[in-house]
Amino acid sequence: MKLAQNNSRSRNRRMSNMRKRRQQHLLDVKVRSRRATQHRIRKVLVFFSKLALVALFCGGGYVGAREAARRFFFDNPDYQLKAIELQTDGTLQREQILRTADLREGENIFRVNLARVHDQIQQLPQVDEVQVVRKLPGEIDIHVVERKPVAWLTNEKEISDPFVSDAAFLVDARGVLMKEKKLLPEYLGLPLILGCSSESLEPGKIVESPEAKTALELLRLSASSFMQTRFQIREIDLSKSYCLLVTDKNHSRVAFGLNDLEEQLQRLERFLDYCDHTKQELETLNLVVQRNIPVTFAKPAAAVINDTIEPAVEPQVLKAIPVHAQGKSAPRASNAHRNSAPLASQRHKKD
Repeated sequence: MKLAQNNSRSRNRRMSNMRKRRQQHLLDVKVRSRRATQHRIRKVLVFFSKLALVALFCGGGYVGAREAARRFFFDNPDYQLKAIELQTDGTLQREQILRTADLREGENIFRVNLARVHDQIQQLPQVDEVQVVRKLPGEIDIHVVERKPVAWLTNEKEISDPFVSDAAFLVDARGVLMKEKKLLPEYLGLPLILGCSSESLEPGKIVESPEAKTALELLRLSASSFMQTRFQIREIDLSKSYCLLVTDKNHSRVAFGLNDLEEQLQRLERFLDYCDHTKQELETLNLVVQRNIPVTFAKPAAAVINDTIEPAVEPQVLKAIPVHAQGKSAPRASNAHRNSAPLASQRHKKD
């Protein structure tokens, strides 16, 4: 019985003490940490090798694509720019537009920066809209819509001929100033805006003064209404800052305020209706005031003609001025006078 107990105790007794077990545990931990480190290093190496492979593949693809594009497109003579089609609805010349865009035939069509060409042409004061289209294999189309001038504008108070004056500028409905190199005949009939002295006038600049903007708005409103046939504006004077002095084709002078132009045009329309009904010609009208509007009417043409052809009340007597001969002819004249004196006395006696 004792022998059996001794055998069981010896069988259940641990083979190592605490120190050996601790060393064994530390050794096991070191082995695991070393394996984990080697595993992480292996993963990092695999990741960077894949990344390098992808970068190498992308770089090779980029270089190959660039070389292929250069060979098949940029250096290909089939894509040489052979034609530049230009369409414009104004006075801009082809050479002027191409020189501004720095565009010429013979260069590769893919090397032309369409956005740059568009921006450079758009900077011209005469250009309102521009469209640039590339057509393969060798054509570029440019379509230009130019600004339409609506009036002449100057800072002078008086100007005889805006065509030859350096101080006169063409202006469109948006207020952009232009200086055309080629003047069309229809520019002669444009209204003239005078006395815009509140700002400096330069080509390409937009007018900012309230008077000039009001004048352009008045031109727009009068052109869009049926009054265009009854009140055609020929001149707008801005020298007075509180109103616009407008002269039409019939030399009627109308003063407009800077506000409520539509209401003032309606009042002008009523006055024109009254003139048509009474068969009178409008001479001056002040629309700045709201009530008791000052107005004058021109004299009828018949009255003006009668004033010029009617004789005076007292007839004018013209007296003859004697002419005396000089030199040798003077005695003859005196003798003739003496001879004519008896004849005159005889006639007097007979009477």
